[in-house]
Amino acid sequence: MWNSSRTDAQAGIAAGVTAYRAGDGDLIHAYVARPEGPGPFPGVVLAHHMPGWDELYREFARRFADHGYIAICPDLYCRTGHGDPDDVAAAVRAAGGASDDLAVADLVAARDWLRALPTSNGKVGVFGTCSGGRHALLAASKVGGFDAVADLWGGGVVATAEELTPQRPVPVVDYTAGLDAPLLGLFGDEDQYPTPELVDRHEAELRQHGKTYEFHRYAGAGHGFFYYHRAAYRPEAAMDGWEKVFDFFGRHLS
Repeated sequence: MWNSSRTDAQAGIAAGVTAYRAGDGDLIHAYVARPEGPGPFPGVVLAHHMPGWDELYREFARRFADHGYIAICPDLYCRTGHGDPDDVAAAVRAAGGASDDLAVADLVAARDWLRALPTSNGKVGVFGTCSGGRHALLAASKVGGFDAVADLWGGGVVATAEELTPQRPVPVVDYTAGLDAPLLGLFGDEDQYPTPELVDRHEAELRQHGKTYEFHRYAGAGHGFFYYHRAAYRPEAAMDGWEKVFDFFGRHLS
């Protein structure tokens, strides 16, 4: 839980950039943060958002490591090139966005990389916000094999035919029957993508298929309410949301 570490605890972590063999056999970069010690530790794959493989997601990885998880955040835009995260993300958007198939393959390969570590306890969750929440849920639904999934305001889970693209050819909600892990969803009631109505439609699909899930919605919060560097930040909702993330993963991964 948040702020629950003892003041006399050994709380060291190691963090840095590595490369791993991704879904199509390419070597791509990933930011890894892990607790010091022999473990065993649960793992979390972080699917970064549309702003890219940025400083915020490195902070997220270190936060998970502080809470006893080995976290890996692949650079899903690595093949586009390198530079300022905003510039790389702009190039990806100009090309129509990241390929769903490739993003899923990269996340699944990161999951397997975590499980192969000698300090792993064998359980791995997947976490993402915005487009990363959508990718996290897509990987857990289309391929499966994760032990828990956290989708934070993932837009485009429910999509019309007009919203589909070559990079995003199938609505994520269409894969709901294949979801084989418990799902946590966090949403702002003032979000426009997904709107509360779209979240309702997703929830109805989960119920229809008998899936294990818990959705939490926040009044007065919109898209990206965890993002302390933006006007969208809502500190009380964000801190409650982090509590729910650590409680959820603690129940399903520890």
